[in-house]
Amino acid sequence: GKVAVHRREISRIVGQVERQGYTLVPLRLYLKGRRAKVELGLARGKKLYDKREDIAKREARRDIERAMKARSRG
Repeated sequence: GKVAVHRREISRIVGQVERQGYTLVPLRLYLKGRRAKVELGLARGKKLYDKREDIAKREARRDIERAMKARSRG
């Protein structure tokens, strides 16, 4: 849902973001005269082990492709 947030609340959210490793993602920006509205999403960053898993998968894929190329050359 959409929520209008006051300055106090903004600083509370920013504190939460900094402490708990969340990421604020701007989704939309509205300009209304002298005011700006930003729609934000709160996202959790990838954990270290998630990244490690992705890297391992990528390397495995690369190895397979390398093996296939070597084979096709004969």
